[in-house]
Amino acid sequence: MQTPSAPGATPFPGLAVRVAGIGLLGPGLPDWARGAALLREPSAWTLAPTVVPPPARLPATERRRAGAVVKLALAVADEALAAAGADPRALPTVFASSTGDPANCHALCEALAQPQRLVSPTRFTNSVHNAPAGYWHIATQSMQASTSLGAYDASVAAALLEAAAQVVEHGRPVLMVASDVPYPEPLHAKRPVLDSLGLALVLVPEAQAGAGPRLRLRPAGARAPSPCAGAATGEGLDVLRTGIPAGRALPLLQALAALAGEAAAAGPVAETIVEGPPGAALSIAVDGP
Repeated sequence: MQTPSAPGATPFPGLAVRVAGIGLLGPGLPDWARGAALLREPSAWTLAPTVVPPPARLPATERRRAGAVVKLALAVADEALAAAGADPRALPTVFASSTGDPANCHALCEALAQPQRLVSPTRFTNSVHNAPAGYWHIATQSMQASTSLGAYDASVAAALLEAAAQVVEHGRPVLMVASDVPYPEPLHAKRPVLDSLGLALVLVPEAQAGAGPRLRLRPAGARAPSPCAGAATGEGLDVLRTGIPAGRALPLLQALAALAGEAAAAGPVAETIVEGPPGAALSIAVDGP
């Protein structure tokens, strides 16, 4: 994510897309409609365990087999698609997760530590990083392309950049989903994750008529990530940003929630810096429709 530095080079204008639908589920944030109000007024937010609903799209057998990260990803994807009024069979997807399925990883480690080292086929199926994408595309009967990413704490930034690049390159909407869930012990001690949090965005071309707010993504180098508005770093709502990898996108969602509010100010919203790999943060400016 480096900009051209050659003399006379044209400055990188960024990737401009619009947001047609949003899905959100996390601690004290039960969905986008109620979560947006709390993101606008973070003092009203209280920490409460995330409750992930059973995915209605999956048959009963698949619901039992699916791990928590799959159920979380499908819940926010469905909310974003409903808000956008989009056909899931028509959208390419970008799925991202820092954690994958931690409970499944723990169970596999336990199985491999036994003398017999027996691993069930379901455990193996759910161990791949693209399991959420696989469940989604099978459930929706989608034959569209799908990308699955993992970039530690930069996973959500990588997903935003990849999805925006696909929208700009191909001129069509893309569904982006990021979801993370906690590890059980003893893995939790090595990689603590506060709770489950997922978000989904339906990104569409900038020129699409009737679309929502515009995002302009640019490289931000080594700039520090933005904390959540209305909270000190690592306190209040910001504990979700610092304590859950997918929560790195919460300041961006706050900017989108501000535009959705009745009292939203006209003009561009303040720039948001989303954590990326070292030296490669992501700048996102948000404008109204």
